[in-house]
Amino acid sequence: MAFHWAAIPRFIPQLLAGAQLTLLITLVAMLIGIVIGVAMAAGRVSRFRLLRMLAGLYVEFVRNTPALLQIFILFFGMPSLGLRMSATTAGSIALGLNAGAYLAEIFRAGLAGVPPGSREAAVALAFNRLQTLVYITAPLAMRAAWPAFCNLFISILLASSLLSAISVYELTGITNDISTKTFLTFEVYSVAALFYVALNVGVSLLLALAGRLLFPPQSR
Repeated sequence: MAFHWAAIPRFIPQLLAGAQLTLLITLVAMLIGIVIGVAMAAGRVSRFRLLRMLAGLYVEFVRNTPALLQIFILFFGMPSLGLRMSATTAGSIALGLNAGAYLAEIFRAGLAGVPPGSREAAVALAFNRLQTLVYITAPLAMRAAWPAFCNLFISILLASSLLSAISVYELTGITNDISTKTFLTFEVYSVAALFYVALNVGVSLLLALAGRLLFPPQSR
């Protein structure tokens, strides 16, 4: 079987456009996920039983259903309720809702990992609850949660490939389209895999740099 690698360069601009959309979808999904994750984490540790129960139900439902099914519900199911969205919008929101459930547990674990002595020190310094949250609890919880947050970011980036199932032309969607039209299946999917590796390595390095800036080693 002959491979036709010489034909691949002309598709690089399309793959780059797909990679750009993949990054954009990931960023939007993570922003949505952060908002939901903070709200659900607060609900999970709330003094009110109803809030704990509702947050718990959301987290368990999302974590125990496939991400692809969640995407289908938003894109194919919501029009039945009169809410129509573009494939990119529906997919980004679905991934954001999915990320929110996992971030809720990541943030909750971060809060649980704050040493009791830190809160006692805040009391000794006469900090009120808001000051304790802003200056003591949140920074320590963010430090503890950062590695898991970074891992989830990469997972959502890879999960964005699921949006090709609803005809979103992110990296996998573009790759599928090129493969269907040219039959350069092995070649184009191999190059797409290299694109994903490059994206993941680049994002990982940026997140590692952000972690060093936010949580410098000397402050540990």
